[in-house]
Amino acid sequence: MAESDHGPALLEAAGLTKRFGALVANDSVSLAIRAGEAHALLGENGAGKSTLVKMLCGLLQPDSGELRYQGEPVVFPDPATSRARGIGVVFQHFALFDALTVVENVALGLPKPEPLPALARRIEACVDRYGLAVEPYRRVGELSVGERQRVEIVRCLLGDPRVLILDEPTSVLTPDESEGLFRTVDLLTSEGRAVLFISHKLDEVRRLCQRATVLRGGKFIAEVDPRKETSAGLARLMVGADVPRTAPAIAHELGEPRLLINRLNVAGDGSRGSALRDITLEIRAGEIVGIAGVAGNGQTKLFDVLSGEVGCDDAESIVIDRVPAGGLGPTARRALGAGFVPEERLGHAAAPDLRLSDNVLLTTHGDGQIVRQGIIRRRVLQQRFAEIVKKFDVRFGGRDPKARRLSGGNLQKFVIGREVLRNPVLLVVDQPTWGVDAAAAAFIRTTLRRKAAEGCAVLVISQDLDELLEFADRIAVMSEGALTVPVPVAETSREAIGMAMGGAHGRHGEGEAVNAV
Repeated sequence: MAESDHGPALLEAAGLTKRFGALVANDSVSLAIRAGEAHALLGENGAGKSTLVKMLCGLLQPDSGELRYQGEPVVFPDPATSRARGIGVVFQHFALFDALTVVENVALGLPKPEPLPALARRIEACVDRYGLAVEPYRRVGELSVGERQRVEIVRCLLGDPRVLILDEPTSVLTPDESEGLFRTVDLLTSEGRAVLFISHKLDEVRRLCQRATVLRGGKFIAEVDPRKETSAGLARLMVGADVPRTAPAIAHELGEPRLLINRLNVAGDGSRGSALRDITLEIRAGEIVGIAGVAGNGQTKLFDVLSGEVGCDDAESIVIDRVPAGGLGPTARRALGAGFVPEERLGHAAAPDLRLSDNVLLTTHGDGQIVRQGIIRRRVLQQRFAEIVKKFDVRFGGRDPKARRLSGGNLQKFVIGREVLRNPVLLVVDQPTWGVDAAAAAFIRTTLRRKAAEGCAVLVISQDLDELLEFADRIAVMSEGALTVPVPVAETSREAIGMAMGGAHGRHGEGEAVNAV
């Protein structure tokens, strides 16, 4: 890889400041991204990374300071101008239309119309060159979050950017997919491009990047060579103190089954992943069961069926706290004491253009406390909102912003806090720490562990194997819509789970499990 210690800066921020009312999101921040390097941008959720990126690509204008491109002062009045100058951005929250195909979504972002067959061939050529598996004619509504991420990356690469900004690109990728992305980044920098890599996975930063800029509280803290730092040292720079670890498990007895899934079968409908085939699972009060799997193997479909967003014919196929619930909708299942946190927090878990306090209503309106006889009790709503913000350390500017204004990690803490404070007997969480910093991830895992100790049954769907091995009690694997027998964490290994994710397992009904080899 090309050394870039003395290379020219392709894109430079010089003393950028951005205020939102009384909040100073960026306070005289400087950053230089050089040709031929991968440069990390590090900081806690809410440290100012997203604001800086939005100024780099023209979504926001700085209040003071200067942008320079190839050494010359520049103003990007809008994202189209920055793209035309060679700045490509892949944001953490996707901008794709579910009803359209991949090639149609890509076409919408082009500056000039292009015949779809020709564009599909360009997509396939990009996929072949950079190793990102994307099928041009698949409908985006059928894709997992990980697959949608790859569509966004391919769409950006088709613009032939000189500077590529990747915002949490590996948060929804498997380890093998992440390695493939790293090879793509290495290829891009070897071509003389610059990559700004935003990630909370510090081991990835140390493996991939030659330099790292650290922000804290909207201010520049340090520029370091991450290859010469430990992950703990980088985390300490980000938070200003040692990062807390996930609290150890609290000894407790297991209680009655809170969730029973009995030979659940759901036919595929061409959307949101594989059909579900003969799934059986029991989760008792007080335990955490993790489900691992490569994106697109039925995990999203399973979540949708458990939450009631997708129906099933047999009421007995899903039993929540002894009540057959297969025929019930989401509100009725919540009335039984269930809580649900989907993987897609902006647009699925939260309405982007509603204020946070109004987003509280999305899952609490049927509890009988905040809404009674069709009337919203605003004081009670504000009390619950304030409780979520305080107990889950949700940080934002202003008094009650729209959901889309929050950083990904803070929105995730809000969504999880909203469900946890309902005191559910069953909590189903899909990708609990996607795109959150180390401290927030430890807080979320500790919260789920404490809920289990209080008697809640917790089902966690995650592509982060290390996460599941750290805090789940039992782990199962989904592959092609089938589920392996869950096994205790102590009786399996990362390698055994990885093999099962690749399809080296039997179906649940055949009694095979993810046992260590």
